[in-house]
Amino acid sequence: MAFERRVTLGRSGLSVCPLAVSGGYGVDARSLREAFERGVNYWYHGSFRRPAMTTAIREIIAAKQRDDLVIVLQSYTRWSWFLEKSVERGLRKLGADRADVLLLGWFNSAPSERLMERVERLRARGLFRFVAISSHERTLFPKLAADPRFDILHLRYNAAHSGAERDVFPSMPAGPRPGTVAYTATSWGQLLDPKKTPPGEAPLRARDCYRFALSNPDINVCMTGPADGAQMREALAALDDGPLDADEMARARRIGAHVRG
Repeated sequence: MAFERRVTLGRSGLSVCPLAVSGGYGVDARSLREAFERGVNYWYHGSFRRPAMTTAIREIIAAKQRDDLVIVLQSYTRWSWFLEKSVERGLRKLGADRADVLLLGWFNSAPSERLMERVERLRARGLFRFVAISSHERTLFPKLAADPRFDILHLRYNAAHSGAERDVFPSMPAGPRPGTVAYTATSWGQLLDPKKTPPGEAPLRARDCYRFALSNPDINVCMTGPADGAQMREALAALDDGPLDADEMARARRIGAHVRG
């Protein structure tokens, strides 16, 4: 059974493909456009704002398909004045008047109120609609989820690092909850490495790593970072293959435990 081609990204209300794509790892513009035609519309234009994704976004805007695309601009800055410059510069390069999501990158403690005041001023200017935040500190997410200023959470979740099942998901608010986006689905390639696989086991395929994340109902979207068209097509295959069955899930967890160990 294939995955649904559209999900609602939590309280943001955004309608997105459950597979998202980052343009920072080398994938070309043509492959990005092909993924877009397949429905992949949550595009992470992060700290490595590569020319291929810039080109593909400009082509989509020129084709008057902007409303079908969710542009995510990321900034790692902790300085409010630089955040504004980063967002404005990113939009100018894209030829876009707004992003859809501003992603505050890698906060292992809550952002300062000074920074958040600037974030809200930029949102009021219409430079983006929703605020996302990423962290490697899982115990911070329940606090962030309770703050209505954060619409989307980006968190590490894969077969080798499944601690969010204990530290995050049970503590999510009962009411409108933020959207959840999983990243590092392959554990930076470790889950694909035969040298890191238990004796007698074949390594996981990339598609199975994405399927692992998306098989969890607490995850709305899984990020992929393809280096080329072949990796993009491998990621897209996850949408058709659908959730892992019980045997596949047990195998993924077994390999994940070995990698983690």
